[in-house]
Amino acid sequence: MAKNLLIVESPSKAKTLKKYLGKDYDVKSSVGHIRDLPPKNLGIDIENNFEPTYQTIRGKGKIIKKLKSAAQKSQRIYLGTDPDREGEAIAWHIAQILNGKNAKEINRVLFHEITKSGVKNGLANPHSIDDNLVNAQQARRILDRIVGYQVSPFLWKTLYRGLSAGRVQSVALRIIVEREREIEAFVPDEYWSLHAHLEGKNSGAFVADLHKVDGDNPEIGSEESVNEIISTLNERDFVVDSIKKKTVSRKPYPPYTTSTLQQDAAYKLGFSPKKTMSLAQRLYEGVDVGGETVGLITYMRTDSTRLANEALAGSRDAVKRWAGDKYLPKSPRKYASKKSQVQDAHEAIRPTQWNLPPAKVKGQLPRDHFKLYTLIWYRLLGSQMSTAKYARTTIDISAGDEYKFRCSGSILKFDGYLKAYKQMPNGYGEDKDSEVPENIEEDEVLSLKELQPEQHFTKPPAHYNESSLIKELDNQGIGRPSTYSQIITTLYDREYVKRDGKHLLPTELGFTVNDVLVKHFPKIFNTRFTAQMEDELDKIEEGKDQWVDVVQDFYKPFKKSLDAVQSKSKDIKKSLQEDTGEKCEKCGREMVIKWGRNGKFLACSGFPECKNTKPLEEIDGPEETDEKCEKCGSTMVIKSGRYGRFMACSNYPDCKNTKPIPLGMKCPEDGGEIVERQSRKGKIFYGCSNYPDCKFAVWDKPVDHGCPNCEAEFLVQKNTKSKGEFLKCVNCKAEMSMDILEERASEGSE
Repeated sequence: MAKNLLIVESPSKAKTLKKYLGKDYDVKSSVGHIRDLPPKNLGIDIENNFEPTYQTIRGKGKIIKKLKSAAQKSQRIYLGTDPDREGEAIAWHIAQILNGKNAKEINRVLFHEITKSGVKNGLANPHSIDDNLVNAQQARRILDRIVGYQVSPFLWKTLYRGLSAGRVQSVALRIIVEREREIEAFVPDEYWSLHAHLEGKNSGAFVADLHKVDGDNPEIGSEESVNEIISTLNERDFVVDSIKKKTVSRKPYPPYTTSTLQQDAAYKLGFSPKKTMSLAQRLYEGVDVGGETVGLITYMRTDSTRLANEALAGSRDAVKRWAGDKYLPKSPRKYASKKSQVQDAHEAIRPTQWNLPPAKVKGQLPRDHFKLYTLIWYRLLGSQMSTAKYARTTIDISAGDEYKFRCSGSILKFDGYLKAYKQMPNGYGEDKDSEVPENIEEDEVLSLKELQPEQHFTKPPAHYNESSLIKELDNQGIGRPSTYSQIITTLYDREYVKRDGKHLLPTELGFTVNDVLVKHFPKIFNTRFTAQMEDELDKIEEGKDQWVDVVQDFYKPFKKSLDAVQSKSKDIKKSLQEDTGEKCEKCGREMVIKWGRNGKFLACSGFPECKNTKPLEEIDGPEETDEKCEKCGSTMVIKSGRYGRFMACSNYPDCKNTKPIPLGMKCPEDGGEIVERQSRKGKIFYGCSNYPDCKFAVWDKPVDHGCPNCEAEFLVQKNTKSKGEFLKCVNCKAEMSMDILEERASEGSE
């Protein structure tokens, strides 16, 4: 019988720890939380200091029974759940269910890395459960429950049942919606730049840009203005004012925090926050390397850029072995944290095994695990490497007293930390060399070859993507990095936001829900207020505030806002309806547009006396096609439903025949029709009409044009920021210009 019982929350973590600890330890898993607030009611006694009612999570009864049985057989009990608020709360709940009449001493232990030394250090330093951490988690859970359970029903009354609001989720939605409205309202301004093509007596041709006009930045708003300047400059001498050369140093970024890891993984690897955290969890808990289960990174939920002394020594040694002494600074790099002391409790995300660089584990890790590990490894190594050195030259040129031109460029002289960044998947966007002319002297008169004006237009703010949204949430202090994954997932699941490529776009439902919440709860769903609440939760964790006081301070203004809108819910619902001017064919009253579970629809304004409803398309009539219904012979029309566009019989409701929209191309796998479909999250894709028997599917729209390089019968149309629109073969991967479609069209017209 094992003398010690160690309980963790994850089965894979338990498996790794068991291999390290041997027969003296029985390692069990709680499989996450074992108790929570009840799923079907508020579970909080608001009148009694917000006392929560916890109950066993459905399906966890057998696990609790096993934990109690193992505890009775052990002399000592250790709780090794994750070292954060959530982990502390899980440990507290486990301790609660184990504390019976003959309760044994329960010790809390922390594993910041699942390695032999990390586990040994954790078990050697047991302590009691941190009540401040538990209270901070409990306060967050109660706040989120109050908002979710009391605001969501308001949305049900004003829109339709099944919608949800969240204390942080709804603020994230507000950020996305407000950015989209900025983009929609943006009016571009015209401006011009001016480039002078010059040549020196002993140098080749080069380009200098108009830099100053009368000492100020140039503001050229029209072609007429730039032509006037060109006319003046054509009569001027271009004289070299100064040539300045200096060495510019660039320092590396700090090691990863949870937020910066999610941002980089989204930007560089295309991983969703949810996927990144799942992969990181596995790398932390242990993966099979050479037949041994090894925890490859430290705990992945952290706001800190701090490294322990042992980590600094290990990383410097790894840099020296890999890159050599010249890449190693004289002393370790230490990064100041902008976060509170509480948020700085853990180290940054870093490797734990300095003898296992990516090259050694390649082929042993699954592909995506390897990519993320490589990212973490070289970001950490780079953080402890020498600065990169650039030789920067700036040449200032006068064309009279008022016009100043500048030519500048940098050449990389020593790559320093960039040597590590170049090993990361997809590179790291490092600067390319930009040379300037040599053999030019001060006061030299240059030859003007050409003045080239260039028209520009100001651009709207960029759409948020997952990476930039996480960065914005982190910068504003909204939520915590450990919650970002769930926030974004919830926005997708509720169909408030959809992905268009990498862009996050609010749906019509997302716009509507946001407008209702912001209008009627302006102080609650506010970025500054939400960030202040995060600060309050940190103070609870630090022991500076009582959790009941923090929740009470939140609840008072919240309840006031809630009471004010509850009585107006019918009026608010009515204000969201849209008039159509169309008469109900059953009672003669006006038909209005309402919201329902499947989107907008037409309904009689006389409801509930008249319950006439019909699809929204019937206002203008559905789009007709050339196809006939194979069941009744009527014309097939295109309609829109909850899962996107589809073809339906125009003789509905007498004939209810429907089918996906065909593209007029055959499936390359079984000869079925390629049809347009929509995923559960609203993204359009194209698949075989014989699904599920045929699983063929592509995200990019197929084009009816055979590949000129192989036997493929169609190409797909792609659009990227770097290449614009182009065609690609899914078979041989060849890429080609869109021009081949125009060529075929012109051939057909001939």
